[in-house]
Amino acid sequence: MRALLCLLFALAFNLPLHAADFTPVTPGVQLQFPRDFGAHPGFKTEWWYATGWLDTADGRQLGYQVTFFRSSTGHGRDNPSQFAPRDIIVAHVALSDPSQGKLLHDQRTARAGFGLASAATDDTRVQLDGWRMQRDADGTYQIDIDAAEFTLALKLQPTQPVLLQGDAGFSRKGPKPEQASYYYSKPQLRTSGTLARRNAAAQAVQGVTWLDHEWSSQVLDPAAAGWDWAGINLADGGALMAFQIRDRQGGKLWAHATWRDASGKITHYSQDQVSFTPQVRWKSPRTQAEYPVATLISTGPEQWQASPLQQDQELDSRRSTGAVYWEGAVTVARNGKPAGRGYLELTGYVRPMKL
Repeated sequence: MRALLCLLFALAFNLPLHAADFTPVTPGVQLQFPRDFGAHPGFKTEWWYATGWLDTADGRQLGYQVTFFRSSTGHGRDNPSQFAPRDIIVAHVALSDPSQGKLLHDQRTARAGFGLASAATDDTRVQLDGWRMQRDADGTYQIDIDAAEFTLALKLQPTQPVLLQGDAGFSRKGPKPEQASYYYSKPQLRTSGTLARRNAAAQAVQGVTWLDHEWSSQVLDPAAAGWDWAGINLADGGALMAFQIRDRQGGKLWAHATWRDASGKITHYSQDQVSFTPQVRWKSPRTQAEYPVATLISTGPEQWQASPLQQDQELDSRRSTGAVYWEGAVTVARNGKPAGRGYLELTGYVRPMKL
């Protein structure tokens, strides 16, 4: 079984398959819901990504992240055999609790099929060995995770329309048009449920979640090393997404941001209007990587100061996707005043990312 799993990892993540082997991302495609809430098997890579803050009854503030990945191997798509290794499903979960001093996290991987793992194509319904994320008919998401050190059972209720990123969901990630993804977000998801530490009673939690769904066949330029990304649920009901793709010298290769303000007005910012300026760097004692865990995000004239819930939010996913990166809960201030809570993701600081 381990030999088979290693082979499938090689097929999914390492073989030099070309973008032409998969469906390209092109501008002008109108996303269709609920269909596009589901999986897109013709594309190379896809993920459903939920990040949020949870408040406990005793006043503690926690961050959480649940991500499901679908990666096409590029092999067996036309093979009718159930044994054809078409897709690999990977799942990550992490809990950021300052009382622990670092992330609690877990990861799982399985090939799709045989009831072990699947990603439905008609709506969000992805599962892996008992872990699941599912969208119900009323739009509510259910998340159930039984991790090594904790369990999560959460309900995410939408309060706002879908937020299409980029040009109506076509999100450029590099200087070439084909370096893009289809990308939408669901900010301000009202969150409730339970959190249970291993061998402890479940406790009620509530908070707010940001959910992203992206799919693509060629995202990163060969010169790219990684990205900085933030998804922020603003306290006034607005939402801010910003990212930059960094080159291997640390410079900005591409960038974009979307701000939906409290009135619902949407403003998009082009790459020359978006920047991430490090304010505080933290050095990992495990990888020796230095991450800009506090950063000033500029979107045009607006300045957003992101500060971490705790500095050590490094996530080691080498047993699944092969990457180590920083992904953590942050607070955001605007013009020096508290403005929201969300997540910051910093990749490519240990070694250049590959998708």
